[in-house]
Parts: sequence; structure tokens; C-alpha cells
Amino acid sequence: MTHLLELDSIRLSFGSRVILSDVFMKCNTGKITGLLGRNGQGKSCLLNIIYGELKCKDKSIRFDHTPIANAYQRPDLLRSLPQFNFFPTFLTLQKVFDDFRLDFSTFEKRFPEFALKQDSRLSTLSGGQLRFVQTYLIVRAESQFALLDEPFTHLMPLQIEKMIELIREEKVNKGFLITDHLYQHIVGLSDDLYLLADGRTHLLKDPARIKELGYARF
Repeated sequence: MTHLLELDSIRLSFGSRVILSDVFMKCNTGKITGLLGRNGQGKSCLLNIIYGELKCKDKSIRFDHTPIANAYQRPDLLRSLPQFNFFPTFLTLQKVFDDFRLDFSTFEKRFPEFALKQDSRLSTLSGGQLRFVQTYLIVRAESQFALLDEPFTHLMPLQIEKMIELIREEKVNKGFLITDHLYQHIVGLSDDLYLLADGRTHLLKDPARIKELGYARF
């Protein structure tokens, strides 16, 4: 069964500065939806609004046409990867995998660089390793949709390739909304692509419009 995440009528401002004013997006399960935008355009704010952690006066966020205000209370519907580390680093790898109901042995077989580290604390991992683990957990955990904010941050090129492969595999189980400053990866990964500029979202049916809208050369 295909599920649908829709958002529109979102308006966010800080004082007199309008951040979001004309936002419309649709995300389907079985697809990867990419979100591009320059720094400061409100991409992370938009993801936090969808997740329910950032409040705004006007918004409409619907899962299968049903409004859901605080999606963070419904991990069966939505999980979110923020830009920052969201695990206490005194936890062990085994503990966080147990919390997400995922099998660590499956993880270490696929990524042998983590073999025999199940009892290691997160504090012993490098920044790239920690980000890889966090992204893996959100990508693989059971939910209808996943928001990924800068998933490739701190990752080495080989790690990025592995994560892209994993996301492509997992899209048969859920829908993804993903943003990252490494826009070439987002363009290549996405089934649907939006650009956030001047508070508005633009559906890019032709990636060449990235240049027309002043985001980047393409």
C-alpha cells in the first residue's frame, strides 16, 4: 500500500523576517524526495515543522489526508535525522540498535569496519562513524517516512556511496525526504526534486532549472 505525506499553507517568520511563506510538497512511499536550497532558506526549519518540533502559526501536514500535528509522537509514521548528534554518547552501539529494534549482527556483516564494536560506546567512534550509525538507524528503522537532514555530513566518499546504496534499497519500505549541501548526490538520488528559495518551494521536473532559479550551476 502506498502512503502519502503532504504539506502546504506553511508560514514561518522570526520577527519581521519571513522564512517560509508558500510551501507545498508531496512525498510518497517508494520514492526519494530531494529538497535543495541555499543556507538560510529554511530547509531545516521546514523539516522540523513537519516533524512537529518547530511550531508555526500556519501549517497543514497530512499523512494519507489526515492532519498530524506532532509527528514525532508517531515513529510508525515518521522518523527524523537532525543535523546534530541526537544520542547520548555514553550509550553502546548494542543499546541504540536494541532501542531501534534493529539487529546489530546484520549491520556489522554488511559494514565490517564496525565488527565486534557492539559493546563500544558511541563516544569512541569518529565523527564520520557516528553519523553513519545514526543515519543507518533512521534509514532502516520501521516507519512510513524518514526525514534526513544533511545525512552525508562528516562522511567519507566511500561511506557516502554505501549510504546512498542503502537509502535506494530501503525506499521500497518507506518514503524519504532528504536534504544535503552536497546537491549532486541529492539530484542523482531523488525521484522527485524541490528547490526552496525565497520562502517558496519549486518542483523541479527538469534539474536544469536549478541554474535558472539561481541555486547552482548544473
